[in-house]
Amino acid sequence: MNYCSKPQKTMRLALSSAFLLLISSCIATAQGIQQASQQTPVLEQATLQQVVDYAIKNQPVVQQSLIDERITENQVRSKLADWYPQINFNYNLQRNFIVQTSIIAGNPVKLGVNNVSAAQFTLSQQIFNKDVLLANQTKKEVLLAASQNTSSSKTDLAVSVSKAFYDVLATTQQISVADEDIIRLERSLKDAHNQYKSGIADKIDFKRATISLNNTRANKKSNEQVLKAKLEYLKSLMGYPIDKALQISYDTLQMEREIALDTLQNVDLTGRIEYQILSTQKKLLEANLQYNKWSYLPNISLNGAYNLNFQNNQFTDLYSKNYPNSFGLLTLSLPLYQGGKRKANTKQAEWQLKRLDWDMKGLENNVNSEYASALASYKGNLTNLLAQKENTDLAKEVYDVIQLQYKSGIKTYLEVVTSETDLRLARINYYNALYQTLASKIDVQKALGQLNYQ
Repeated sequence: MNYCSKPQKTMRLALSSAFLLLISSCIATAQGIQQASQQTPVLEQATLQQVVDYAIKNQPVVQQSLIDERITENQVRSKLADWYPQINFNYNLQRNFIVQTSIIAGNPVKLGVNNVSAAQFTLSQQIFNKDVLLANQTKKEVLLAASQNTSSSKTDLAVSVSKAFYDVLATTQQISVADEDIIRLERSLKDAHNQYKSGIADKIDFKRATISLNNTRANKKSNEQVLKAKLEYLKSLMGYPIDKALQISYDTLQMEREIALDTLQNVDLTGRIEYQILSTQKKLLEANLQYNKWSYLPNISLNGAYNLNFQNNQFTDLYSKNYPNSFGLLTLSLPLYQGGKRKANTKQAEWQLKRLDWDMKGLENNVNSEYASALASYKGNLTNLLAQKENTDLAKEVYDVIQLQYKSGIKTYLEVVTSETDLRLARINYYNALYQTLASKIDVQKALGQLNYQ
């Protein structure tokens, strides 16, 4: 019979404990990963609206702005807490190794005892204090400013995400066009090869068809790589999981119906989040000016205390007797002269307010310029879109006719290649024009202040 020594038992127990801890840690980690994956949603078919909503909910910049709101709320609560009565308690215990001696009437007299202990309850209440008064009067504007910063982040994010979405769609459509072109070119290559075998055409048509097919395949491959990069950029804007696929869903006909925009609208500056932020800042600066004017008024506070005093030469009897005292105090504090500091601060606040008025004037000029530029871009892209749509229809008609004439021996294969190239470019130009028009429409809506996310 084998017996384990005590050190061996201790070692086995330690190893068993370590193993159990390792298993528990692995399970906890797996559960954490599973919970994290469950908390991060994945879009099955992502439409533009779903992509924008997802970005607003998951983008780190927006989440940071929301956290800043919570921080601001607690900062306001902290400032307003000074309005409430402040109650404090202090306690001390003192041992005098050598009691202080004073000479009274020529005789040395010890003042005090060996052991001293005191407890103090204090109460203070602000009656008038310009710092607390400022916090109370500006709390709504401070909270509003934090909320408006979040709205500004959401608006800018929605614009960037929408444009990135359209950029992805443009490249996706180019790949789709290339797929259809490859099917046509493979068919043309087969026809050219058959005509070459039949002696109707020479090798030139066959080689031209091969060149066009190779170029189209290479262009498609290049666009597929570009699409990957654009999708990753869109995912980064959205705060989308890096290891998850993002499937874009779109309806070209629906997008065509959404192109229309009233170009006779006038700019409403109050609808712009930038103007709203400046308006809130103006209210805060006005409050700051009033705050500096209050610096000529006194600070008034009410204070009171109740003190418990224990003194005894014997430490064991220290708390046997109490010698209490209490007091109430009204304090009025008024700086009489500060070297012109209060006047300088008031003038500074006035100039800051005047400067903000010019900021609002500059914003008005910039918004009008931005709207004019966005509207001109929209009209130009819309005109180009209508032209490209007509060109696509014409190019398709020309290609079909020349393809039939080539099969009948009327047209050369060079004309087939040319018409096919024209068709491919017309379709690509049409889709590019479509998404450019939609993107420029977003710029117009932003300039008009119609894109606001609360």
